Formats: sequence, structure tokens, C-alpha cells
Amino acid sequence: MAVYTDVSAAQIAAFLSLYDIGTLTSFHGIAEGVENSNFLVQTTAGTYILTLYEKRVAREDLPFFLGLMQHLAKRGLSCPLPVAARSGAMLGELSGRPAAIVTFLPGVSVRRPSAVHCAELGRGLAQLHLAGRDFSMRRANALSVSGWRPLYRGARGRADEVAPGLAATIEEELSDLERDWPAGLPAGVIHADLFPDNAFFLDDALSGIIDFYFACTDFLAYDVAVCLNSWCFEPDASYNVTKGRALLAGYESLRPLGADEASALPRLARGAALRFLLTRLVDWLNVPEGALVRPKDPVEYLRKLRFHRAVDSARDYGLAP
Repeated sequence: MAVYTDVSAAQIAAFLSLYDIGTLTSFHGIAEGVENSNFLVQTTAGTYILTLYEKRVAREDLPFFLGLMQHLAKRGLSCPLPVAARSGAMLGELSGRPAAIVTFLPGVSVRRPSAVHCAELGRGLAQLHLAGRDFSMRRANALSVSGWRPLYRGARGRADEVAPGLAATIEEELSDLERDWPAGLPAGVIHADLFPDNAFFLDDALSGIIDFYFACTDFLAYDVAVCLNSWCFEPDASYNVTKGRALLAGYESLRPLGADEASALPRLARGAALRFLLTRLVDWLNVPEGALVRPKDPVEYLRKLRFHRAVDSARDYGLAP
């Protein structure tokens, strides 16, 4: 989450008047994240999240995202529920941007996940995958292997400003993954961005999953790989196999990985690391002037990518034989 588009109290109050959720009492911008403009909104009826969708989010994708949250909530997953206006529409417009209001989830995100948190997250990810099995809409993953080279082209000229030799490293990795990306794995709805700041906990128990604006249809094991990258590394970029083992065991308690998924996991983890290296690199080099946003360091994912390149099998991530 982040704030790119500023809005006034009067604008928000006018927008809220289209809904039956009370009148505005307070609001403030949420600085975390890199995609949309988000505000915590307090009304006389409760607490909500107001999201203004920025340029990277295509308007035509919004029915998928909002419909998916409705579907998952109905299947018992704790996630934000879009709020319909009196007209029945879940999507409106505010300050020239598509906008929506979703329910607020209690809980806090954890900056330094423990193995307990990782186990809870793994189980929650499997719940998400199972709950999404009968979701009828599909959305291609624009940030899978076919989308990485276009991202790289946009940042190639300045990549070495971030780390010496970065452009050559990315080029080598791209060529390798494009040549031998996994195929035919079990697929379905994935979150695709389930970082610690997108999961809430109460007393170490997972209380909710948020921010579905990268959700898409792709390999389920790729979602697992994204979470291994985002939950199981320490600040010094060392991989914590205890956390990895807990996350994978939590996931497999509900949905065991197939042999083909386990075999592909190291390559999927490399791809996930490259994906976030590239998007962070683009964001790092292109922060809009005046934006209330903290760009995330792409070098973190360069270090993780180096780890994955040395992995022999999924056992190195903590997957039980």
C-alpha cells in the first residue's frame, strides 16, 4: 500500500455519501507498498480501507480483483470484502482514479516473522488456493516469465547504478529462465504478492490476508516460491531453513505439493526472486516526485537470487522428503 494521489477530507466525505457506511470522522494515508493510493478511513459506522487504483493497475482487471475477494470471503478465507455503494456498484471514481472501499481487518503485520508465523502463513496460502479452485474468472500473470524482459529493457540502462554488474546478472538469469521455465504444473488463483505486510496476525495466529491487486491465474507452486522468498530470509540474506520447513509443512498440511511441483520449486523460487528484483529496480529508478512512498531495495532480491542459483533441490528449502 502507498499514497500517490492526495485527496481532501471533503472529497472523501462526498465519496462516502454514495455508501451506507456512515459519515467521515477521520482518515490518513497508508505509506507501505508500491502500487495504489490507500487510506484508512474511520466513519461513524466503522473502519474501512479506501483504495485509489493507480496507473499500473488496469481498470479492466478490477472486476477480477474485487470479485475474487468476494469469492474467497464467501469460502471462509479472512480477507477484505468489497463494499457496494447504494447503486450496487463496487467500483467508483475519486480524484480521477478508479476507487473502491473494502472492509478493515483486525491484526498487525510482522516485520520479523518467526517459524510460527511462517507455518500459519503456509496454511493460509493453501486455504487461499483451495478456496479459489471454483472461482470462474481468470487473469493471466503479466509479471511471469514473459513479462520480465520488457521490465528489464526499461531499467537496463541504469541497472548498474544500483549494483555493479547488475545488468549482466539479470540478462544471464533471464536467458536461463526463459529457456527452461516449468510447464504443466497445477494452476489456479494465486495471490502473487503475499509479503509479510500483506498478512495480519493476532496472538501469532493468521487473522487475514490483504492486497489482492497482483492476484492472477498461475502455477500454485509459484505462489509458494514467492512466499519462501518473502518470509524465510533473514536481513543478511541468509535463508532460514527452519522458517522454510515451517511454511512448507503448514502449506502441505492442507495441500501437499506434487512431485512435479517439488522438482520445479528451485526454478520457481529463482523466477520469483527475479520478478521482485526487476519490479523493485523499476520502482527504485522511477519514484514519482512528491509521492508518499518508500521504494524497496532491489539489492535485497539480488542477494536472494544468488542463494537460489546454488540450490540443488526443494529439500534445501525445507521440504520434507
